[in-house]
Amino acid sequence: MNSLLDSEHIPGRPGSRFEPYVRLVHCLVPRTMYVAMFGPAGDLVWSTEPVSGPDLMNVVDDALLSARSNPDSPGQVRLLPGNLPVYLCSLRDDTKRLLAVLAVVCRATETRDRKSPDFAFAYTLLSPMLECLRRELVTRATIDELNHTVGGLDRGMNLLLAYGGAEQSAAAADGANELQVLLQQTIEHLRARTGALLVPERNVTLVRAGEHAPVDTQFLMRAHRRLLSLAQAQQTPVVINETLSASAPDALAYRVLCCSLRSRAGRFIGVLALLREAGAEAFTERDAHIAEILARKAIGVIESSYDALSGLYTRTAFERRVRAVITDQKASQAWSALYIDVDQLHVINEKAGMHVGDTVLAQLGELLRQRLPPGSFGSRISGDRFVVLVPAQMSDAERFAESLREGAERLAMTHAAAHLPVSISVGVAPLDCAADELAHVLAAAETACKAAKDRGRNRVEAYHQNDQSIVRRYADIRIAAQLREAIDAGRLHLYAQLILPFATADTARPHYELLLRMTDEEGRTVGPDSFLSAATRYQLMPAIDRWVINHVIEALKPRAAVLEGKALGFAINFSGQSLSDDEFSDFLVERVAGSGLDPELFCFELTENATVLSLARAEALMRRLRQLGCGVALDDFGTGLSSLSCLRQLPVTMLKIDGSIVREVLTDARAESMVRAIAQLARGMSIITVAEYIETEAIGARIAELGVDYGQGFAIGRPIPLAELLFELPLPSAPGAAALAAESEGEPDWRTGAAG
Repeated sequence: MNSLLDSEHIPGRPGSRFEPYVRLVHCLVPRTMYVAMFGPAGDLVWSTEPVSGPDLMNVVDDALLSARSNPDSPGQVRLLPGNLPVYLCSLRDDTKRLLAVLAVVCRATETRDRKSPDFAFAYTLLSPMLECLRRELVTRATIDELNHTVGGLDRGMNLLLAYGGAEQSAAAADGANELQVLLQQTIEHLRARTGALLVPERNVTLVRAGEHAPVDTQFLMRAHRRLLSLAQAQQTPVVINETLSASAPDALAYRVLCCSLRSRAGRFIGVLALLREAGAEAFTERDAHIAEILARKAIGVIESSYDALSGLYTRTAFERRVRAVITDQKASQAWSALYIDVDQLHVINEKAGMHVGDTVLAQLGELLRQRLPPGSFGSRISGDRFVVLVPAQMSDAERFAESLREGAERLAMTHAAAHLPVSISVGVAPLDCAADELAHVLAAAETACKAAKDRGRNRVEAYHQNDQSIVRRYADIRIAAQLREAIDAGRLHLYAQLILPFATADTARPHYELLLRMTDEEGRTVGPDSFLSAATRYQLMPAIDRWVINHVIEALKPRAAVLEGKALGFAINFSGQSLSDDEFSDFLVERVAGSGLDPELFCFELTENATVLSLARAEALMRRLRQLGCGVALDDFGTGLSSLSCLRQLPVTMLKIDGSIVREVLTDARAESMVRAIAQLARGMSIITVAEYIETEAIGARIAELGVDYGQGFAIGRPIPLAELLFELPLPSAPGAAALAAESEGEPDWRTGAAG
């Protein structure tokens, strides 16, 4: 109210809006010398004289004390030195709250027979003017309160709308912590000395101070448990304005506003606490309401940024921090990444239940939070996998990783009298700041972690360029991402390589093995040696196998009539991973049967090792394909694990002799003997043989002498795009279709592929 009254105050003058009241006083009480107004705290609001002496201030103080103790009193008269009467009139609002005291100083009486100053008589004269002045003060006080309320609500609305907008997005992009920004804004808006955000289970302890106010850490250390208890006991905000100066024995040193932080499920997880000095303005219901809204915003930030089980960052929040590190990285600061995988957590889940497995993850998260070096941060990026970034060289990061491994061993669980060991495998690598995606940034550390798994678990492995197995894994991670993109973008292609019958073949028709190629982002053709390892490691082969089968069938459909009658054959590979897919067998049989193509066009190849590892499934699928009319081949024969009994059991129609044996047939007597034996064995079982990797005519001639039926290799024909091969085939309406079929009945020359 004081600011309202003196908004137009000029020292020594009452201000233009009070001039009419001064003139009325002089009219009603002609003996008036000057008029002054004082606020309820005794401060001079305005005066018609530039200086008011201490005598006047003393009587005003006494009048204020009397007015506060007697709210029904209209005022009093006092005498100043020189018998100057002062009429002190109290101005109150409708609730009798004191607004001001008007002091009217008059001249002394001139004759001795005059009576003493009579306050009642003067007050009666001044009453009309005093009532008008009182009403104006009440009106202006009401306007001032409305302005204060509306202004506060406007600032509160601006705060609530601004948070989470462009300013916050920019802060997040710069790596600023959203909770820190929110807490600081809350402190400034609610004019608090100190603010604290305490979430023990998420390892969040944020304390911030207002402008020019140091944090009272000693008080927070003593009172944080009580603040948590206060918030936990109440669903609504708790306001404590009584301080130690009051009579309450359990009062605090500050005015306190506590808001509980509760998860979306309603579980208490922490507190937002705001402190004001004991002499500061008391917290109001509006303050509590705004703090409660901001507390809910804090919950949203916490639940989106912190994993509920481990208390570490969520993957999204972690990615944001990683981007900030990569963007702000200084050349002098080295960062290392730790990729952590819990060993055999599924065993714990199966033996003791998922809740025990979750306990392991929670304890491991607590272990990480407690041991994180300054500047480090971590995340549970999925299931049982954690990642930590440490601002340190590899050697220091390895020692930290080893301490984590040792700490994890001590987390062993005891459940139902059974001891369940806990261990982790950790990969350590330099942070790749040139990569764009999180998977690439952490690829080297993940690779090292997988190597730790392969090498016995419960160990730490560091990524080194001279460790070829780790380097191969690292390359596979990158290639797998490129392969997924190629599948989605349609950058897989099929090539066809000729498999030509030798002159000694009983039934002779040329085949083509269909080979997969990938076009990279720069338009270069990449062979399977570059990506099949990654496809196998990351379980991409079933998707690739299905793509190949669908693509081949759709490509051959337009020429179904031309291909009918055994003019050509096509060998198609599929993987052991597809063999393990429960739905793949039905998919393959249904696609071939419903294609409208002659099933005898197809020969499906499966490697010897994959067949032996899933012998029952392989035999079942082979028999279904044979019943359909398709051929079945064992690829890479001679290097696998099969026995003669397995070969007798499987309904194969073709054996493809591995190229590593074929290459040595001219220089290694054992290789020659193996080829001869395989050829004789196969002929005795009515199985066709194919020799792979025939790279010279001399090898081809010798292979033919040893009794092999077909040959395949660069000396016979290099792979060509399947589209080019099919382009040479006439469509069904073309007159050349019958000629091609007739030509195929002749005896072919294996060296040229032309009919003899």
